[in-house]
Amino acid sequence: MAVALDVFDRKLLAEVQRDAHTPQNELGARVNLSTAAVNRRLRRMADDGVIDRYTAVVSPEKVGCPLTIVTTVEVESEQIDLLDTMKRTFELCPQIQQCYYVAGEWDFVLILTVRNMEQYNDLTRQLFFANNNVKRFKTLVSMSRVKVGLNVPVELDE
Repeated sequence: MAVALDVFDRKLLAEVQRDAHTPQNELGARVNLSTAAVNRRLRRMADDGVIDRYTAVVSPEKVGCPLTIVTTVEVESEQIDLLDTMKRTFELCPQIQQCYYVAGEWDFVLILTVRNMEQYNDLTRQLFFANNNVKRFKTLVSMSRVKVGLNVPVELDE
């Protein structure tokens, strides 16, 4: 359920998404609020679940995981317990950066970050071939990262 946000909240969210390390006094100057008001608003938005967490964005190439793979998965059965087990398996895999349960031809779309194709091959054996509920999967290998991010568009169109 959406939380009521005013124009200052939305401007703050846009700034924090750009750089969560920005000091609150600087955020206040950018959005025309006092440091205390920025602090109160950020705390309220965190308490309300609008701000899920603060995190660092790590460069996959710099830590030895330069390969991005998009995998689509079709399941044999959509029994809720089997789907829940599959979701938990995907959640626990550190190489899976994003997992979407989707409608359409495929049941899941996964975004993985791996060291190399050998590591991905090992993961396919663990995640797909060893899973009796995987009917088929398709692998798309990224040739370049054009845009990567999780920023949510929060500013109102003017």
